Order: sequence, then structure tokens, then C-alpha cells
Amino acid sequence: MSEAPSVFAVENLLDPYPMYRQLRDEAPVLPLPEMNMYYVTRYDLVREVLKNTDTYSSRFDEFMAFAGQAGLAGISDEALAKLREYDQQLEPRVATLLTLDEPDHKKYRSLVSELFTGSAIKASEDQVKTVIDRVADEFKPNSGTDYMAGFAFPVPLDIIATRLGIPAADRALFNDGATAAAAGLRMSPLPEEEVLRRGALAVQLQKLLIRLIEEARETPRDDMISVLANSRLEDEERLLSHAEILSILQQFLVAGHETTTSTFGWGMVLLCRYPELQDQLRGNPAEIKVFVEEALRIEAPVQGLPRKVVKDTVLGGQEIEAGALVMLRYGAANRDERQFEDPDTVNIHRKKAGMQLAFGSGVHHCIGAPLARQELNLGFYALLERMKNIRMAPGHAEPVAEPSFILRNLPELYIEFDQVS
Repeated sequence: MSEAPSVFAVENLLDPYPMYRQLRDEAPVLPLPEMNMYYVTRYDLVREVLKNTDTYSSRFDEFMAFAGQAGLAGISDEALAKLREYDQQLEPRVATLLTLDEPDHKKYRSLVSELFTGSAIKASEDQVKTVIDRVADEFKPNSGTDYMAGFAFPVPLDIIATRLGIPAADRALFNDGATAAAAGLRMSPLPEEEVLRRGALAVQLQKLLIRLIEEARETPRDDMISVLANSRLEDEERLLSHAEILSILQQFLVAGHETTTSTFGWGMVLLCRYPELQDQLRGNPAEIKVFVEEALRIEAPVQGLPRKVVKDTVLGGQEIEAGALVMLRYGAANRDERQFEDPDTVNIHRKKAGMQLAFGSGVHHCIGAPLARQELNLGFYALLERMKNIRMAPGHAEPVAEPSFILRNLPELYIEFDQVS
């Protein structure tokens, strides 16, 4: 093959898609020996790994710990000492959903699965629509409106806070802490003062959540924290510990906030780049559903996650030894021309658009996917009811992702639009 690109080069984190195309064709299982990792970019191979849980384990806790430390490059010894103080105040980290295999994964997943059944999602529709309509009504055009700050960030955050049962008086702390927690997987170096601010916030957020867990055990409410606070692991005949509940909640902060926000952002970019879609989609919920799948496919909010190889194997002709990691690139698989015709283009008539892998696949398919789809479908419907002639605001740079190895987030997006009369 031609010279292999650097998967960590800033230009390939900002725009990975040319690199993905090269690797799918030339090295779909690329060895990264410095990390004992293999970088997998082809759709069929990603699916093969996700289905073969006997060979590819979800016990990749060490990688997640490494990802959490990636933002600490260049931090002073004094700041690191302060961070250790904060860390000592936190509950110990335990594996629950994301980094467990069966049967342990299932025993936790089953506790929250009732919150994401079709009937449960349908029952939440009015609540979700109320949030979306309120924020959409408040979002007004001016000379360069930051859509991310005005709509894409607050909507998922408000909805997940409501579903968790965060009281109004605690929303400001929760919003700040949840945003910082969800950003933890970006693996981007941070200024020292921001690292310390996030460390302090983590302690405050955890204290808030533990308080709400204990209150929910005394007086259960109709929310996710109450469900978790009063759930029992039947095989052990006990309530979940604080650490277990916090682990589950941490994962929902990422899955229920960061990723939905990203898709709201990139979906709006697509509406600006393909302006003819705006009139085609307006008032058309069926085609909006396909558009949402296309937005998830074209700009997967989680670009990749690893699996740990537990026995020697061969993947795509590449020998892989036990103990190595395979880094599954959902963002690359979703643009694989072997699976999706004309993969870089939005097609609101695409057959089987839901085959995209933005939510993963198999036993670890994102449990919150139905809620994310509900928010995105209702959100774009509401926006297009109110907005027409949506375009990038002049005088602002083209939208650019924050360089990240895991997530594909969009920090800001300045737009202009006319109001639908």
C-alpha cells in the first residue's frame, strides 16, 4: 500500500474521511503497534467484530482510563496533585454497561431497558416535544446566531435532565457538570484551569446525584434516578451501589447528551449545504426520519470504540494476537461504498438507511437510540416548521469539528434563517 496515514494527525481528526477511504481500500485492518491496536475501517469487518463477542471483548476499561487522561498533557505537578485530591472524593469507578461482556452486561442493561421500550418512548413524546418547542420558539435569527448554543446543546441537556429527575434548583450545576462529563471522551488537551474546573465539577455533580439517589430511595419518583436507586440485582439480592448507579448515569450523560447534540449540529450543516432539502423535508416526518439516519451515518457522533481481543484471531486477513485492541471506526464503516451507494451524499430516499452503525450493533447497541431518534426527528421537524432559507452566517469560519479520536462534536455553528410566516 502507499504510505499509511497517521490516524492521530490533527488534519485526520478534523476531517478523517479521505483517510478512511484510503484505509478501507488499502489497509482495512491497520496495525498501530505503538498502541498494540488495530484500526478497523470497513463496514463488514466492523460488523464481524461486533457480532463475535467470544473473540472480541468489551472489557476495554484500560483504554477508557487512558482516554480520560489524554486531556492532562502538560499539566503541572501542582495541578495533578489537586486532581488526585478531587479523585479521592469520588466513588470508585466500576464497570456496568459499556465495558462488560455477557452475562454481566445484561444484568445491568435489563434494569434500564424498560425506560427505552417503544411504549415508554411514545409516552415521553409530549414531554420531549414541549422542550423542543420551547427552545425552538426562543431561538431567533440575527446576524450570526450560534445554533449550537441556542438549540443543539440545550435541547438534549434539558431532556436528559428531565428524564433523570434533576430538580429545577439544581439544573445549572447539573448542566455544567454534565457537559464537562460528556466532554471527557474527546481526548483533547485542555488548559490547566479548565482541567481543575472540571475536576471540581465532577465532585459537585457526584454529590448532587448521590443526594438525589438517597432521596429517591426514601420517596421514589417517576424518573430514571428513582428506577436505578430502587432496582435490585436479582442474582445478588441487593440494591445497586452508588458507584454502579453513577457509572450508568455517566454513560447516559454521554449517550443522551453529547451524541444527540452532535447530530443536531451536523444535521443542520447538511441542511445548509443541501438547501433543497429544507423544502423537501418541511412537514414530512417520514423523510425527516431518513434524513436523521443519513445525518447519523455521514457524521457519526461516536467515530469509534475499541474491543479487546481475547484469543488469537484473523480479521480481514490480518493476524491479531490475544491482548491487542481493535479500534472499530463507525465513522469509516458508515461511509463504506461497499455498503452504501454514493456514501458521502445525503439521500433521503436511501433504502435501509437504518443500517448505519452510529449506535453500534449487537448486544451493545446503544440502549438510548430510540430516545435519541425521537429527539432528532421531533427537533428537525420543529425547526423546519419555524425556519426557511437556512444558511451559514457570513463572516464566520466554516464549521469545524473539535479534533477528537472518539467523538465527532461541533463546538459552534453560526447560521442565519428566515422565519416561516
